[in-house]
Amino acid sequence: MSQQTLLSTINSPEDIREFNLKQLEQLAQEIRETIVCTISKTGGHVAPSLGVVELTLALHYVFNTPKDKLIWDVGHQAYAHKLITGRRDKFHTIRQYRGLSGFPKPSESKYDAFETGHSSTSISAALGMTCAREMRDEKALSIAVIGDGSMTAGMAFEALNHTGDLDKPVIVILNDNEMSISPNVGAISSFLSRKLTGRTMRRVKDHLDRRLNSLSNVGENILTVLKKSEESFKSFFTPGMLFEAFKFDYIGPIDGHNIEDLIETLETVKETIQGPILIHVLTKKGKGYTPAEESPDLFHGLGKFDRESGQPVKSAGPPTYTKIFGDTMNQMALSNEKLAAISAAMVSGTGLKHFAEQYPDRFFDVGIAEQHAVTFAAGLASEGIKPVVAIYSSFFQRTLDQIIHDICLPNLPVTLAIDRAGVVGDDGPTHHGVFDISYLRYIPNMVAMAPKDEEELRHMLYTAVEYNGPSAVRYPRGSGIGVELTTRLRKLEIGKGELLKEGTDILLLPIGNRVYPALEAAQGLTKVGINAAVINPRFIKPLDSELICQWASQTGHVITIEDNVRQGGFGSAVLEILAKRKIYNVKTSNLGYRDQFIEQGPQATLWKNNHLDPPSIISAAIELLK
Repeated sequence: MSQQTLLSTINSPEDIREFNLKQLEQLAQEIRETIVCTISKTGGHVAPSLGVVELTLALHYVFNTPKDKLIWDVGHQAYAHKLITGRRDKFHTIRQYRGLSGFPKPSESKYDAFETGHSSTSISAALGMTCAREMRDEKALSIAVIGDGSMTAGMAFEALNHTGDLDKPVIVILNDNEMSISPNVGAISSFLSRKLTGRTMRRVKDHLDRRLNSLSNVGENILTVLKKSEESFKSFFTPGMLFEAFKFDYIGPIDGHNIEDLIETLETVKETIQGPILIHVLTKKGKGYTPAEESPDLFHGLGKFDRESGQPVKSAGPPTYTKIFGDTMNQMALSNEKLAAISAAMVSGTGLKHFAEQYPDRFFDVGIAEQHAVTFAAGLASEGIKPVVAIYSSFFQRTLDQIIHDICLPNLPVTLAIDRAGVVGDDGPTHHGVFDISYLRYIPNMVAMAPKDEEELRHMLYTAVEYNGPSAVRYPRGSGIGVELTTRLRKLEIGKGELLKEGTDILLLPIGNRVYPALEAAQGLTKVGINAAVINPRFIKPLDSELICQWASQTGHVITIEDNVRQGGFGSAVLEILAKRKIYNVKTSNLGYRDQFIEQGPQATLWKNNHLDPPSIISAAIELLK
């Protein structure tokens, strides 16, 4: 089949530079078909990649990659890029265990200029690369491709400011599809939407040219003046004035699905660039696949789906922790008028869609601006509101200063709902949430909890909201255990754990989603004559020192188990309290992630590989008791 044959000939961007326009358009169709077909089986970021197929081809057609550096912001949109940069034959492994990464990864390809996965970093990286090459007196260009959603983050504007000040030849492609993950919010988004299309601008210009040229010398004189002011005219009607304030030359907006226009524009820029340039490109998220065009937020990132209908393939089982969180927020809001919820462009992803619909006056989507979300919450709390900030663990990493300085230092009652804590699966090291225990437990005034199941999540969330100080609840990605849910919420006693099983030989101390695997391991140990006690600490900080030290002393052996790095984590906290109480006659073992980044793969596989599953806990207990 010819459509398959054309893509099968592409092994590097050099191959497409020999194509004519018709071939490039055909290749774009083939790439879209390949993305939809593959990701329907693996899951992944469909809509972002479908939206930039023509842009990807035009960029590689015009620029001399990989010498010219192409930096994809976030990297959700890099599937077409991967297909034409020598990874076509491995594309079916994308986001799979030991397969291709779902994001740009320099160790995977020389065409991946920068490791990405979080938003708003591309312009900073592009400027750094440009300055480095100038220091080495090398001639090459840096091109940052950033979405309008990522442009809402402060870091992007810090980079624009610095680039404009240095007057460096950096090219920024603003991929404007009016979406990040959830629909974009904020004044920047509103400003970008007040635009004339490139076609409309050309019509206005051509009409003026014809009319004024017909007015003899007077018309010619007026036309000369207007041409001198053309850029000012265009900037007045488009977002150009915003970027030109940062000393960028502004071009656009142009149609991001017209390969001919894209190539012409990029070639002109390549030939004439002297300082920073921003090219405003209009694209449609999910372009070419009707279900993704109609539901771009759903198809931003999803699991397996039916290719024909576009319907997600739903797995049977208990509700997810995220859904339980959202339902509990709605339940609490009924009786607590001070409760507010905050999302950073992840309304559906964090389970807050129904809260946003039912309580619009108490819901705030701040865009991709996690730092602002936390300090904004601090402002709400300082005026008597009880804000809950729901963000994925890996993105909370960006807010550490705000958590310390703006929440914990003034001891404000803000609740951090830390979704996707622990390993998350196929998105890999940029998205695993395996550091939050370590960075939360050293901050004064912070109370941190981790539920063993979805029922405990509900009570912990209620406890956190009712607590008059900073608190955090971390919970994993995926389905709950399937326990029965009660209707009434209750407060837990701060710093108190629960003894789940008595034992004489060894104490198993799991936290959060490792409690049930530890209970399973305890049952397995009885078969080899080992009687293990199991405690659910519930609280990471403060720890239930009395309960833990009592059973540690009685058994003489302790194993801690956590879905977090070992360094400074839960196990470290247990060792600290044993040392503080001078309990030195206890043998200990800490199970958690080693001092390295964790690869992508199914959660169960990653837990097994890192010795956090029941058989591994059993083996660790037997080894410790030797």
